[in-house]
Amino acid sequence: MKIDRRRLLGLLGVSGAAAGEAAAKPVVAYKGAVAFEHGVASGDPGPSAVVFWTRVTPKQPTTGDIDVDLEIAVDPDFKTLITISRGLRARASRDWTVKHDLDGQGLKPATEYWYRFKANGVTSPVGRTRTLPVGATKDVVLAVASCSLHPNGYFNAYDAIAKLPRVDAVLHLGDYIYEYGGSPKDYGMNSPVAAARAPDPPHEIVTLEDYRRRHAQYKTDPGLQAAHARAPWIVVWDDHETANDSWVGGAENHQPKTEGDWTARKAAALKAYYEWMPIREATLPEAAWRSFQFGDVASLMMVETRLTARTPELDYDVDLPVVEGKPDIAAFAAKWKDPSRRMMGEGQERWLAGQVDASVKAGTAWQVLGNQVVMARVAAPDLKATMGEAAFAGLLAKLPDYARSRVAQSVAMAAYDIPSNLDAWDGYPADRQRVYDIFSAAKARPIVLAGDSHMFWANELWNDAGQKRVAVEFGTTSVTSPGYGDILPGVPLGEAFVQRNKEVKYAHPSAKGFVVLTLAHGKATSDLMAVSTILEPTYTVSALKRFVVTPAADGGVEALREV
Repeated sequence: MKIDRRRLLGLLGVSGAAAGEAAAKPVVAYKGAVAFEHGVASGDPGPSAVVFWTRVTPKQPTTGDIDVDLEIAVDPDFKTLITISRGLRARASRDWTVKHDLDGQGLKPATEYWYRFKANGVTSPVGRTRTLPVGATKDVVLAVASCSLHPNGYFNAYDAIAKLPRVDAVLHLGDYIYEYGGSPKDYGMNSPVAAARAPDPPHEIVTLEDYRRRHAQYKTDPGLQAAHARAPWIVVWDDHETANDSWVGGAENHQPKTEGDWTARKAAALKAYYEWMPIREATLPEAAWRSFQFGDVASLMMVETRLTARTPELDYDVDLPVVEGKPDIAAFAAKWKDPSRRMMGEGQERWLAGQVDASVKAGTAWQVLGNQVVMARVAAPDLKATMGEAAFAGLLAKLPDYARSRVAQSVAMAAYDIPSNLDAWDGYPADRQRVYDIFSAAKARPIVLAGDSHMFWANELWNDAGQKRVAVEFGTTSVTSPGYGDILPGVPLGEAFVQRNKEVKYAHPSAKGFVVLTLAHGKATSDLMAVSTILEPTYTVSALKRFVVTPAADGGVEALREV
């Protein structure tokens, strides 16, 4: 879909000025009592640039803007200030959020800084950020997270990220918020802690005010505040920031008859996202896709696979015909492999190809793809084969009718080389191969990062011909969102996925946590970090698995090694 600059900025509710600040009409400033109830954050770092964010809450009814100052220092006690940005505005039109994109003004590469905001005599909590390195760099440490369902549990994974001894940046791959309401049947509301963490507003979010309130609720969580204050974040949305299984023209969880126009809902969701997240304001041609250079160690390309070009996902109930009692796989494959079905548009693909090629030619050690959904080929697991006939029959006997039907269907699907998840890259194989072609043409050494699935993954990605390992993939599990292992506790789903799928080397379907990715010349290490519980705020954290990958001599990567 062609989107011109004016249309995009209008969609996002952003003026032609960089952040809508300079072009706004004068408003009488609010000088009353305020509080910093939602913490501080930084994001989208560069060698001499960082986006700084906070929200100033007026304690009295007002339509006025609030004057804000930002102080940045080289020490946590603010004895040595490098800059003070005065006269920033927390605007009522942006829900009293303030976002300052600071470039230069004393910021140096590969340097840690501390920052705080001041408004109407009140000082915010202190945040910590870091600029990106330039040139020769020893290593880079990234924390990778996704999928935080507020009512389903405590955000202990975020708290654990905040306590890491080192983290250069936090990557969030989407589902930062969820759109669902708080009725007993809503997603996550069967959790033992749901009553204490019920969503606000209590209904499904649809309007701008709804999305703002949900973002505000999330940012009152102490674990999330601590993680934002620990390091700069690099974020991208997946589907739940708008609605479940979203695509360019709609979403599974959007009903136009009762919830209005999809374009209006999407615009409201994105406006709230840009107000409440430490992401640089959208400008063409990049929109949400953008890149970050970590010295000569890694180029990070963040892609957008939901709202700019994605075509609707297929549905087995609709698109897999049954002929004489057997699934017509050939008829399904004709739709499934149609090259017109897309996750990314042609413009984003050209951008990605240019970024990957430039990174390789510059001698950068790794090309890292920050991506929302799993890219590996993953067929349904055959639990009967993994468990044995008797144990599998015993499992079925214990399950309620709806779950028994789903598990039996999964085993039946495992006989065919078709995806277990049509919403992932596996549902768009032609577009995935176009990405692999980009990697191969540049002789890249790619590492794909994925969220969405609520499972840990360590995968090797092979081209369509199955002749070349083009990349590895590390999938982070959820912060709190339930996975298959929560629905079927104690069932060897991870082992079944590995046994059924050549590309899957490890899968854990129930752990909650995050990934720590350490990138160095000649080696990348992925630690899959799990928290002990999400049902109380007291927890421990440990590494479930550690995998190492090394680059191949002629591009691509060597096999994953568990260490």
